[in-house]
Amino acid sequence: MKTGASGGFTLVEVMVALAVVAVALPALLMSLYQQVDGTAYLRDKSLAHLVAANKLAETRILSRARQSLLQGEDSGVAEMGDREWYWWMESKPTEMDQFYRLEISVSAEPDGKDRPLHTLVAFMSADLRTATESANGGN
Repeated sequence: MKTGASGGFTLVEVMVALAVVAVALPALLMSLYQQVDGTAYLRDKSLAHLVAANKLAETRILSRARQSLLQGEDSGVAEMGDREWYWWMESKPTEMDQFYRLEISVSAEPDGKDRPLHTLVAFMSADLRTATESANGGN
């Protein structure tokens, strides 16, 4: 009969393998959680961008229909992605005559004006005549 090592693992080898797994598994889970959080943040940021872009398009359409540009501040709530999004819009004159700087901030929280998920800045002309009117000199 032969004495010596049999074909199995010793208790020390098993304990070392378990220690390696015990250290690696939480690190892997933490990395996975961070990736999930990052994906949720990017989704929210993308939806906030869409809300701001929709509000800008709506403002352009309403300004053209009213023949007047929004001046000052406005705010409201929009629904997108089965959630409510809070937006704040501010229009300020620029150094250039007849041009306004429009800033739209969007947050998922009603008190998130100071820390928006997305801010869209656009410049709009206060001259809302149609291209045909402008070409004809407003006649």
